[in-house]
Amino acid sequence: MSQTVETVPPAKLESHPPGLYALFTTEMWERFSFYGMRALLVLYLTKAMGYSRGDALNVYAIYTGLVYLTPLIGGRLADLYLGQRKAVFIGGTLMALGQFALTQRELLPLGLGLMIVGNGFFKPNISVMVGSLYPKGDHRLDGAYTLFYMGINLGALLAPLVSGPLGERVGWPYGFASAGVGMILGLLTFVFTQRLLQSAGLPPGRDAEAEPKLRPADWVEIGVISGVVALGVFGLIRAWPSLQPYWSPAWASTSALSFLYRGTILLGGLLLFILATEPRAKAEMNELHEPFTRADWQRLGVIVTISLFSVVFWMGFEQSGGTLNLFADEKTDRSIFGWTVPTSVFQSANPIFIVTLAPLFAILWTALARRSFPLPSVAKQGLGLVLLSSAFAVMYFADKQSKQGLISPFWLLSVYLIFTVAELFVSPIGLSLVNRLAHPRIASLMMAFWFLCTAAANYLAGIMEHTLEPYHLNLWAFLGAMAFVPGVMMLALTPVLVKMSHGRV
Repeated sequence: MSQTVETVPPAKLESHPPGLYALFTTEMWERFSFYGMRALLVLYLTKAMGYSRGDALNVYAIYTGLVYLTPLIGGRLADLYLGQRKAVFIGGTLMALGQFALTQRELLPLGLGLMIVGNGFFKPNISVMVGSLYPKGDHRLDGAYTLFYMGINLGALLAPLVSGPLGERVGWPYGFASAGVGMILGLLTFVFTQRLLQSAGLPPGRDAEAEPKLRPADWVEIGVISGVVALGVFGLIRAWPSLQPYWSPAWASTSALSFLYRGTILLGGLLLFILATEPRAKAEMNELHEPFTRADWQRLGVIVTISLFSVVFWMGFEQSGGTLNLFADEKTDRSIFGWTVPTSVFQSANPIFIVTLAPLFAILWTALARRSFPLPSVAKQGLGLVLLSSAFAVMYFADKQSKQGLISPFWLLSVYLIFTVAELFVSPIGLSLVNRLAHPRIASLMMAFWFLCTAAANYLAGIMEHTLEPYHLNLWAFLGAMAFVPGVMMLALTPVLVKMSHGRV
């Protein structure tokens, strides 16, 4: 059965529903929490925990990879049973607990574990709710996700300026605790702005007009699930030394081979879980009960294609928290009028540029759509990759210059500026595109798949330097080539992917 596509009159293109700003603020505080910890993690491991550079980057790689892997589970559970709102509350609660656990060095594994699982519930579902506020075919969606992305980066801007200096200069626990406070503020924002979300994110089958908010029983369920999951993570970590010999000695290693080994087993289990479950809610939308059409399958193919290409983008971009963070610490002149700028403060450069440029890009995309001259979303992805390659060209020359001594911070700042423009072509547009193309039955799952590819990219970003060393390949030149070639390929594939999207790009 064909799907009816609603359109929005041009006069309403500039306005957005109030729910967007509720989600914007919630995501801002959650990203404050996440990026506060991210700015500190590698520095904390090397300076406070005694990790070598390679081991710290491996921990960073595995953590950031798993953070974007668990949304595959959280997204599916939200699609089938919980709804996005309950999943967001569960995820936020677990992440707050994780941040406070990190204030105790002996609880490092527990804190990271809670953050990983909590993000799985939170990340895909709040992104899906943004799209739920708009009818199908709404040309405001690219602009909406760009504004939402500005909320992400407001949090990412504040985090290195607050959590970073607190951790580096006052004490590591204070940095992590401030990130936990940010997550609590995000949860409180979400509680008090529910009424603005209309029907977005309610459990499957819930009558949104009769019950626009969660029921008391829902809050009990949120508390119970959060508690059970937290205890499960704690129990697994405590039992791991006993279980490890019966599982595989590969778990004791952080090599790429061992990661692929355990990752294959995990993904296999997730695949069986996905294939074995079907939506059980008696939803009001007939669209949820309709079989997938040929157009639906082709749109799914577009999602898979852009998600796989995004791996290359994030593999380069996520050098920010690892190798670029260490470059700022070891090879950059951070002295200003006799004061040494904390290394973590450099992590605020990208979000500063995002907050500055995102509104301009939102206006640009909306203006192009109004004039019936939109740049296809898949073409934006390709252009973003090409731009990213130019940033690594700058890093290549910056690295050569650093052989003569500490270099000017403007080298890194120029790299982060190019990163930002490239990111605005790829990330918010990718979120918007996945939301527009996904069948409602698997909306959260497809958003989780986008983040699953980000998981692979984050892991690759962390191990890339160590992997290239035996081959004597320059990291920056390699990453530049890895961005440029796929970017050109994506631009060449644009006409095919636009056709497969059936009017939704």
